[in-house]
Amino acid sequence: MTDFTELVDLASERLGGAAVAANDEFFAPKENLVKIAKPVSLEHEYTDRGKWMDGWETRRRREPGHDWCVVRLGLPGVVRGICVDTAFFRGNFPESCSLEAGEGPDGQWVEILPKSELRGDTENLFPVESPRRFTHVKLHIYPDGGVARLRVYGHVAPERVRTSRTAEVDLAGLENGGLVVAASDMFFGARHNLILPGPPLGMHDGWETRRRRGPGHDWALVRLGLRGIVRRVEVDTSYFKGNAPGSCSLEVLEKGDPLSPQGGWREVLPQVPLRPDAVHRFEAEMLPSPAATHARFHIYPDGGVARLRLFGTVETSP
Repeated sequence: MTDFTELVDLASERLGGAAVAANDEFFAPKENLVKIAKPVSLEHEYTDRGKWMDGWETRRRREPGHDWCVVRLGLPGVVRGICVDTAFFRGNFPESCSLEAGEGPDGQWVEILPKSELRGDTENLFPVESPRRFTHVKLHIYPDGGVARLRVYGHVAPERVRTSRTAEVDLAGLENGGLVVAASDMFFGARHNLILPGPPLGMHDGWETRRRRGPGHDWALVRLGLRGIVRRVEVDTSYFKGNAPGSCSLEVLEKGDPLSPQGGWREVLPQVPLRPDAVHRFEAEMLPSPAATHARFHIYPDGGVARLRLFGTVETSP
C-alpha cells in the first residue's frame, strides 16, 4: 500500500492507545488526541477557561521553549506515517511539530519526524521511514497551540512469543500482526475492523459494504500475522440485523502472490449460510488446510460482518 493512511492507527484509543503525559493542557485535554471519532466543532460552547475545543490545546507560551505530549501506542509497531490533524484550530494551531518514538515511556527517544510546518484546520500528513519497532511516541509542538487528533499509521509488530504445534491462536488477529490488505468495498465500515481485538462495540465497529445492484459478491483479503494452519473459523455478524450477508466462504493461500489471478488459493470453508446478529463457528464443514500466509473471505452478495477470527496453529520449525 502506497498510502500510509490505509494502514492501522496504532495510537487509536480503540486499540488501547492513550495520551499518558503532557507538559500543559490548559484549554483542552490531551486525551482528545487519540479519540476514534473525527473532531467536531461546537461554535458557541465555552468552558471556564475559554473556547471549547475538540483536541489538545496548551496555553499561550510567554517564555522560551515548546509544548509536548507522550502517547502510548495501543499496539506496538513500525510507524509508516503520521497525521497531525488541526481541524477547527485556525488562529491557535502550532507553527510546526516534530515526533520522537521509543520503546517504553522512559526509554531513549529517536526522532522519526524532524521539525515540520503545520497548517491550520488541516490533516497534516507526514510519511515516516524507520524500520524500528516502537511502543510510544512524543509529539512536540512549536511553540504552543492546539492539535485535534494524532494518528500514527503503521504495521503492528507484536512481541514474538514461543509457540507450539498444538496451541491455537487467532492467526489473523490485528494484535498478532494480521492486516486486511484489500477489500472489494468498504462504503459503510472500514476493512480493518474485521480483525480488531475484542468484541464489536456496535454496527459502526465492523466491515460493511454498500448494497450490490449487479452480479458478483464482496470480499476481503487478509495477510495473516502468523503463518499457520487454520482449524476454526469464527464469523461474527453482531449488530448487523437487516444488513448481514446471506452467506460466506473462505480460501487460504499457502504461498505465492495473493493478488495474482494465478495464485494457489484453496477453499477451506465452502459457501455456508449466515444469520443476522449472531456468532458463527465452523469446524466440521472445513476441508484440510495447508499452512497459509493469507486468507480471502467472501460474503454473498454484500452486507456487514463485525469480526473474522481464524483460529489455528502456528507453523513451527521441526
